[in-house]
Amino acid sequence: MSSAVTKVAQPAEPAKAAGPATGQTATEQTAADPATTAAGAAGVGTSGPSGPGSRPRRPATDYSGFPLVGAKHPWRWVGTAVVALGVFGIAWSLATNPRWEWGVVAQWFTAQSVVNGLLETLKLTAISGILGFVLGFILALMRLSASPLLVSVSWTFSWIFRSTPLLVQMLLWYNLGYLYEKISLGIPFTDVRFFEVQTTTLISQFAAAVLGLTLNQAAYSAEIIRGGILSVDQGQLEAAAALGIPAWRRSTRIVLPQAMRAILPTAFNEIIGLVKGTSIVYVLAYSELFYTVQVIYNRTQQVLPLLLVATLWYVVITSVLSVFQYYIERHYSRGAVRSLPLTPLQKARKFFATHAVAPNRARSPR
Repeated sequence: MSSAVTKVAQPAEPAKAAGPATGQTATEQTAADPATTAAGAAGVGTSGPSGPGSRPRRPATDYSGFPLVGAKHPWRWVGTAVVALGVFGIAWSLATNPRWEWGVVAQWFTAQSVVNGLLETLKLTAISGILGFVLGFILALMRLSASPLLVSVSWTFSWIFRSTPLLVQMLLWYNLGYLYEKISLGIPFTDVRFFEVQTTTLISQFAAAVLGLTLNQAAYSAEIIRGGILSVDQGQLEAAAALGIPAWRRSTRIVLPQAMRAILPTAFNEIIGLVKGTSIVYVLAYSELFYTVQVIYNRTQQVLPLLLVATLWYVVITSVLSVFQYYIERHYSRGAVRSLPLTPLQKARKFFATHAVAPNRARSPR
C-alpha cells in the first residue's frame, strides 16, 4: 500500500547576493551604500524611473568646456586642388602665350570704331527686346483668349517664326522689295491711298535687322509669358473674383506679380541670347560690333585678337545683364520666401564672418 509523500514548501531564506569583489550580501551592500539608502527612502527604485528599487539619476555631463571639432572632408579638398590646378594652368597659358597678342587686344578694345559698333549692338538689343516682349505679351493674351480666331493667329505666328532660322528671316525681310515694290496704307479694295513708299527705301539695313530680331523674339516671348501666367494658381483668381476685385486689378495686382517669378529667369536668358543674336546682322553689312570687328581684322589680318575684343565686350554686356537679373528676381521673390536671398556682398560678409580665424580654445580637462 503506497502512500503519497508530500513536500511542504519551506519559507525562502533571504537571498545572499555576493558583491562584485567583496562578497557582501545584497543587504550589507545596500547598507554600505548611503546613496542607495537615501534613494530608497525617497521612493526611487531600480525597476523604473520612479518605482521602488530604481537606481539614482546621475547628474548630466557638462559639455561646455569641450572644443568643437569640424567634420573633415578630404575629397572636397582633393577636388578643390584639382580644379585650382586646372584654373591656374588656363590662366598661365593665357598670360604666357604670345599668340594671344594682348597688346593688340588692349589697343582695339576701346577704339572709336569698336565702341561705335558696341553702341549699335546695344541699340539693336534695346529696341528689339522691348518691341519683342510687348508684342509677345499681346500674343500671349491672344493665345489665352476664348476667341478661336485670336488663338489660331497667335499659335500660327509662334509656329512660323520659331520654325525658321533667324538668318533666313533677316534675308527675307531685307529682300522684301523684290516681292513688293511699294508699301502703301489706304482703304482696302479701293484706290484711296493715305501713305505710299518704296519698299527698298523703307526696309533699310537697320529696319530689316530690327524687324527680324523683333518678330523672332516675340514668338519666343509669347510662350514665356503664357507659361508664366498659367503658373499662377487658378484658385487665387476665383477668390479675387468672389471678393469683387475688378478684372484689370486681378491681372495687374495678383496674376502678374506672381507670374513674373516664372517669367523673369527665362526672359533674361532670351535677352542675353538677343545680345549675342545681334551678331548675325553682319549678313546685312550693318555696322554692329561683330561686323565692325570683321572689317578691322580683314584690313589688319589680326583675326584672333579682334575676335577676342568682340568676345570680351559680349562678356561684359551679359555680365551686367546678369547682375540686373539677380536683383530683379530678388525683388519679385518677396512673395514666395520668408526672407530675401542674400546679395553677393552680404554673402561675402557672412563668409568672412563665419570663417574668420578664431584663437583655439584650450581643451578643458574631463
